[in-house]
Amino acid sequence: MMQRIAAARAFFRKLWALARPYWFAEERQRLELWGFSVTLKEAWIARGLLAIIITLSVLNVYMAKLFNDWNARFYNSLQDKNAEAFWAELLYWVVLAAIFITAAVYRLYLSQLLTIRWRRWLSDVYFRDWLSDRTYYRLEVINPGSTDNPEQRIEQDCSSFATQTLNLTVNLLLQIMTLVTFATVLWGLSGTFLLPIFGGVAIPGYMMWAAILYAALGSWVTYLIGRPLVRVNFELERYNADFRYRMTRIRENAESIALYRGEADEERSLRAAFGRIYSTWLDFMKYTKRLTGLTAFYGQAASVFPIVVAAPRYFAGEISLGVLMQTASAFGEVQSSLSWFIESYAQLAAWKATLDRLTGFRDAIAKAKAATRTEHTFDRKPDPRGLVLEGVDVRLPNGQALIENVNLTVEQGDAVLVRGASGSGKTTLFRVLAGLWPFGRGRVALPDGARIFFLPQKPYLSLGTLREVLTYPEAPGHYTEAQCREVLEACGLPHLVARLGESNNWSMILSGGEQQRLAFARALLYRPDWLFLDEATSALDEEAERRMYELVRERLPGATVLSIAHRSGAFAHHQRQLLVDGKKRRAEVSEVVG
Repeated sequence: MMQRIAAARAFFRKLWALARPYWFAEERQRLELWGFSVTLKEAWIARGLLAIIITLSVLNVYMAKLFNDWNARFYNSLQDKNAEAFWAELLYWVVLAAIFITAAVYRLYLSQLLTIRWRRWLSDVYFRDWLSDRTYYRLEVINPGSTDNPEQRIEQDCSSFATQTLNLTVNLLLQIMTLVTFATVLWGLSGTFLLPIFGGVAIPGYMMWAAILYAALGSWVTYLIGRPLVRVNFELERYNADFRYRMTRIRENAESIALYRGEADEERSLRAAFGRIYSTWLDFMKYTKRLTGLTAFYGQAASVFPIVVAAPRYFAGEISLGVLMQTASAFGEVQSSLSWFIESYAQLAAWKATLDRLTGFRDAIAKAKAATRTEHTFDRKPDPRGLVLEGVDVRLPNGQALIENVNLTVEQGDAVLVRGASGSGKTTLFRVLAGLWPFGRGRVALPDGARIFFLPQKPYLSLGTLREVLTYPEAPGHYTEAQCREVLEACGLPHLVARLGESNNWSMILSGGEQQRLAFARALLYRPDWLFLDEATSALDEEAERRMYELVRERLPGATVLSIAHRSGAFAHHQRQLLVDGKKRRAEVSEVVG
């Protein structure tokens, strides 16, 4: 028993920790509703929307109570054959139904609005924390496999959590209020049930035909009003998939993005992708509001339609009816309220799973950030002399030494070739220089404010136009059209100049050599002080490789170049070499390359 209580407390602590921040969010946002526009803290907007939703829920319960009272008066007028009272009660029902439908429509509409705002806020928080401090990369390095499908957790679980939490909470409050209200009514009405018996049927199948006509008419009108939702739902799924896919690409290309320091550009891309979801959801809200208005009217009319159809026979004295309808209505409300847990069990289970996934993801992000601070033992204080490595040990996550006691000083303008057998640790050493690899110790220093650019063997090509791909990680408008055209031509890609405005998946279109040439064009645009090439010419022939190195020296004469390369053609473009010996776990510097 104590274990269950402890588990329940832990669950509610997790729930509160996940839900609370939104309801106290300090960010100022604009709300446009019913023609009014106001800018407030997001917390006040959320609380205001929730207050209106709860108020409309209370109104719905009160309206249900009025409907129940109306049932008694309405059926009594039938029982007494009082036509004047009958039509007066029917007019009263029209007023009640109009109020009920309006409240139901806007309760759903505002719930959807609050849901998408909560989801937007949660998504902003999660993908900002995921991208900041290169956490998306360190999640895979520090504890690989600990967090599956982070893109799904941000896209799907944030949506599910906001929707399920709001629906379950408001519905529970509604059912509690309904139970309290109708338990009293049912108590006062409990007694002998009178089953009305029709005196005869004038037309065989009369009510059946009326029901078929009613259902057919309702189905046809529902189809006409709800047809746009087919398109909107399709677009919503497509934009959700695109949003998820973009985050999948970030995870799959984490190292390349981290080396490019492209977090800001990825965040811009994610915000734009989610913006399409947001605008499409607003369309979804609009069409759903119309459809809900119809279905709410249809459901309410269905409760009185059979009586209206049968009324002529009643006034003719062919049938009799008691107060059963009011009692049955109250009983149904109480029974439905008491069945809330049973009916909601599947949704509660799904909600619990969503909560666990989101809190697990949040904890993994926090763990990765904490591990970076505690396990990153490299001394990274700036050094005006240039790149300085003193007593650097590079280790694997399990603690095994990869390279030991590396000592190297690279001054501004030097060109150093890093050589060694495959698997000796050259690329991991570059990761240390980039600040990505936390496992090891020693001093790794660069000049303060150094402008650094890494070219990995397989360049990362972001989604978008070729101009956006070329200017990555800068914003597309950072460079002029002329600059983009010039560097493409200089790097041997004149055939791509005319396609700068074309949007495509360029990683699937361009060859490996074209992608590496494009990466050099990026570097020429970026104009770094320090350029790190990790087998960045492996897909080029020797002549193209020579031309790329010559372009770097011509266009970036003051830049320091460190290259990982295997072919002898690269030797002529460097003054020194760092030879990494994986077997001896050493890295030695020599002045002569050969």
